[in-house]
Amino acid sequence: MKARVTVMLKSGVLDVQGEAVRHALGTLGFAGVNGVRQGKVIELVLAETDAAAAEVSVKAMCEKLLANTVIESYQIEIL
Repeated sequence: MKARVTVMLKSGVLDVQGEAVRHALGTLGFAGVNGVRQGKVIELVLAETDAAAAEVSVKAMCEKLLANTVIESYQIEIL
């Protein structure tokens, strides 16, 4: 079973990398980009066969390691 975790900075947290990308896009002639938020996607291959148990396990991984829950939010997809 696979899981995909998407981690993004919470709204209100300054996204320096996203702002740099937004600025670079404008420099390259892509007008009209008013904001960019950058995050990360983590794909996990799990031995678990039960989707509910897999989600519980991945949530624990996110809380302990994969996301800094003070400034980041995350979404879990069981694939």
